[in-house]
Amino acid sequence: MGAGARATAAALLLVAAALAGVAAGGDIVHQDDDAPKIPGCSNDFMLVKVQTWVTNRETDEFVGVGARFGPIIESKEKHANRTGLLIAEPFDCCTPLKEKVAGEVLLVQRGDCKFTTKAKVAEDAGASAIIILNNRHELYKMVCDQNETDLDINIPAVLLPKDAGTILQGLLSLGKVSVQLYSPDRPLVDTAEVFLWLMAVGTILGASYWSAWSAREALIEQEKLLKDGHESSVNIEAEGSTGMVDITMTSAMLFIVVASLFLVMLYKLMSHWFVELLVVIFCIGGVEGLQTCLVALLSRWFKPAARSFVKVPFFGAVSYLTLAVCPFCIVFAVLWAVYRRMPYAWIGQDVLGIALIVTVIQIVRIPNLKVGSVLLGCSFLYDIFWVFISKMLFHESVMIVVARGDNTDEDGVPMLLKIPRMFDPWGGYSIIGFGDILLPGLLVAFALRYDWAARKTLQSGYFLWSMVAYGSGLLITYVALNLMDGHGQPALLYIVPFTLDFHITR
Repeated sequence: MGAGARATAAALLLVAAALAGVAAGGDIVHQDDDAPKIPGCSNDFMLVKVQTWVTNRETDEFVGVGARFGPIIESKEKHANRTGLLIAEPFDCCTPLKEKVAGEVLLVQRGDCKFTTKAKVAEDAGASAIIILNNRHELYKMVCDQNETDLDINIPAVLLPKDAGTILQGLLSLGKVSVQLYSPDRPLVDTAEVFLWLMAVGTILGASYWSAWSAREALIEQEKLLKDGHESSVNIEAEGSTGMVDITMTSAMLFIVVASLFLVMLYKLMSHWFVELLVVIFCIGGVEGLQTCLVALLSRWFKPAARSFVKVPFFGAVSYLTLAVCPFCIVFAVLWAVYRRMPYAWIGQDVLGIALIVTVIQIVRIPNLKVGSVLLGCSFLYDIFWVFISKMLFHESVMIVVARGDNTDEDGVPMLLKIPRMFDPWGGYSIIGFGDILLPGLLVAFALRYDWAARKTLQSGYFLWSMVAYGSGLLITYVALNLMDGHGQPALLYIVPFTLDFHITR
């Protein structure tokens, strides 16, 4: 591993750390303090499914958001009524309709009057529900004015985005359209979270053992050289030819400042082209990580190819095994980048991400417990600030906005591990930021290296209990995620106290 690999590892450590605190399950129920509840207007904001049929043939399904006012929308699909859909006349539904309706759902356009006014006009006309079409492609939360008093509304209201409205109007031109409104509950525990937990713990476990094994092999090699009298060779090794990067106390304390500046840059520049740039950076790091992992693994079976080198311009001496593996890694990363919007692209992203995390933990090392405690302590404060406190300055959580890739057509930035929610009626992904694995992983890997150097057993050493502490902290993160109705949570808020408290009490 040369200077290029060390620079890549340091840069990717910064990018991963900037997204340190994201563990998210998607926002289904919104407790919005900016839209306070008042009598008759106190519903939680909930996503609503709108299933459609044209002449009894099932067609598109849309996702909207329910209103603060009106009754709670049915959660069970089998209990939701299938009702005819009609376009309101006038379309804005701000004045009494030209004709009464017999229990149908009215399709109306946003604008010209309050949401509550539209709902009351539709209810007075005999409608069973109202679907309001937004004039933008985003969803908007329908609230009530503080001075409204007449809020006895008895029909549900759902807002759909502009593109869904265009499709619905097109369906109405084809024949009789029926709709079904329901808001299914999310399961208490999704298997995606279980697999994500296993993936995170397994990544740290594998990276720690590789780091400790490499340190042991380097020590054995140095002892062998000393016995042979090659002091000059040992000096060269000690001067950095190992390619390792030790985190100093200063760099650990500066982490929170540098990572914050980088996160603000991501937030301010977030756009389609900037996400494309992040994809390129991720692919470069992924190729480096995947190549390093594969070469380390295959060198056990292909020792001659791993020990034979050839000079390559700009790269110096490169083993034949590396030359053989590199094209595969490049093709793998390029294919993921090209097809990253496909349903199964998360597999490629996780493979590249795990290889990258393992490689960075192998290259970047914590020299002692003091530095590790400072690094995680700074990460703890960083996480809390940019997930929670940043809302006061930017009116939204900067960390979560960047992780989701808002203002782009991407499903989040690539510096995340993700698994689709397999039994969730709303779909989506459970995600975790690289930093939530990488930063605690540096301390856990140090614990295993220390145990091996001090010849401690698994039970008497630090490593086993460090892994238990990390796994417990991550488990509590997912418990909090479900208790908070799927709102994104700063994972290090839970992981760091568990991990550091164990080391302090030991």
